[in-house]
Amino acid sequence: DRASLLRPQPLLEVRNLTVYRGGHAAVRDVSFDLRAVEFVALMGRSGAGKTSLMHALSGLVTPGAGVVHWTDLCRDACCAHMPQPRAPQRRAVMFQHYRLVPQLSALTNVLCGRLGEHRWTRTLLGFSAEEKQRAQQLLDVVGLPDRSHVPAGRLSGGEQQMLVIGRALMGHPRLMLLDEPSLGLAPLIVREIFEVIRQINQQEKASILLVEQIAQAALEIAHYGYVMETGRIVLDGPADKLRDNEDIKEFYLGLTQLGERKSYREVKHYKRRKRWLG
Repeated sequence: DRASLLRPQPLLEVRNLTVYRGGHAAVRDVSFDLRAVEFVALMGRSGAGKTSLMHALSGLVTPGAGVVHWTDLCRDACCAHMPQPRAPQRRAVMFQHYRLVPQLSALTNVLCGRLGEHRWTRTLLGFSAEEKQRAQQLLDVVGLPDRSHVPAGRLSGGEQQMLVIGRALMGHPRLMLLDEPSLGLAPLIVREIFEVIRQINQQEKASILLVEQIAQAALEIAHYGYVMETGRIVLDGPADKLRDNEDIKEFYLGLTQLGERKSYREVKHYKRRKRWLG
């Protein structure tokens, strides 16, 4: 549980974060933290503010208010105070767009993870034998051992998502921020990707912040969960307790108290209980 995972100081600490998009507050007064080797799921339907939050954490947008504190990702503590955060070392951010180099092989795309963000298309010469060996090992980890010489543009959507995860691991990240890795993929592929993410958390000892709409799948592998609605965190708790929460079952999983699945129309118009916003 969460108590057994606590460390003296979190890797990521977010306090009272507000993000404005298009003239309105997409994220409103959000606070949470992520600690070493912890797996946190941030859930919510489309438009809840999840991606805006990710953009603020990665420095792509300037928040209107709040503090983001990064620490323990490198030898010297890295601290980001708004409005413009510093990018800490050994952090990997995966957005909904893969940003692969389609004409390059899967192996080369993984090697590009050693070049750092915004430098993937620079020279690909000079990689050591050890780096190439690790890249091939990572392809094995993400289930693509036989696709190393296939151009990334010829891979399926699920394979490309796996490749993005492998590329992120090249930098030995201590913290991975994942923005809806299930988007547009078949349920069977989603389960495979989530299993890879779970193994990374356990075997690579990487802390994970998973932003996801599919609550059931996220809560199966996470330690702790937060639920966002209209830019706010309205519910949080250990993953096993959230899986048993009747509000979560009915609103996010579409299940009644008897375990029967509700129709899409019933789920769509379900009104969450007022105590969520208390």
